[in-house]
Amino acid sequence: MPIDRRHFLLSTSAALLAAAEPLGRIPVVINGKEAAAFYFGDEWDKPFVYPIRTVSGKAISRGYPVEKIAGEQTDHIWHRGLWYGHGIVNGQDFWREQGRDKTSRLVMKGAPSLRKLRGRPVVSADMSMQTPTRKSLGSMRQEWMFEDRGSLRFIDVTIAIDANQGEPLVFGDTDDGGFAFRLNDSFRQDRGAKLRNSSGLETTENIWGKPAHWVDYSAILDGVPTGVAIFDHPSNLRYPTAWHARGYSLCAANPFATKSFSKGKGPDGSYTLPAGKQLRLRYRVVIHEGPFEPQMIEKRHREWASR
Repeated sequence: MPIDRRHFLLSTSAALLAAAEPLGRIPVVINGKEAAAFYFGDEWDKPFVYPIRTVSGKAISRGYPVEKIAGEQTDHIWHRGLWYGHGIVNGQDFWREQGRDKTSRLVMKGAPSLRKLRGRPVVSADMSMQTPTRKSLGSMRQEWMFEDRGSLRFIDVTIAIDANQGEPLVFGDTDDGGFAFRLNDSFRQDRGAKLRNSSGLETTENIWGKPAHWVDYSAILDGVPTGVAIFDHPSNLRYPTAWHARGYSLCAANPFATKSFSKGKGPDGSYTLPAGKQLRLRYRVVIHEGPFEPQMIEKRHREWASR
């Protein structure tokens, strides 16, 4: 099958290495249907997975800036689907995107790969953490594994950061960062969405900056409860993590913002990864359609956290 310059098509049974292109999109197919796609390349300052779809095919992530949808909010151009970044790493910003002369980037080292692991699609990508002057501070490897079980879609994500350039990596204390999602406007708190965490707290006013095993955003779409939960893994640094959980449908797991989350009252949350060492973070995303109450979320988290 010929390879389009923008899109890389694959069958459900093939293990595919994406062709190297300056602009790329790798579709992830489950049961013959596209579940999501991994976006990478020169158009973007960091890779991301988009859209966030339910098993039935309903896209619940915000379209902007990948797709322009009439009436949708267009703030924060770097909020795209699911992604990882942090606002201060050795003084560089890997979260906000404010122009190539100011913004640090996660630059692909080569083509991402797509393979099957026990029948589940897995996207793997290696990237360099580059400053605006193209200096590499370190490396990052991301792996995204997808699986559908009934009405639930699971995305298991591993982020491995290596301080492999002869100097430590210092993650500064800022709430702007983490493993994140941005949903569409139906998941805004001011439009009736429900934001809750594993401690039984609800609303952004109560869950923002608080540690929790998981955070879930849900809304009623076409009469059906629908939402996304992110699980933090016990092996992660500073488990349970704190959350940049905002009412406008953004949520990010962020272990580096102790002072920022406490409005300056807590200790400095900066973290130094020594030269030659690796920081490994694991998260699970659960996209749900139908009843998914806290007891079930907690059960699913316990099952995953024990692995």
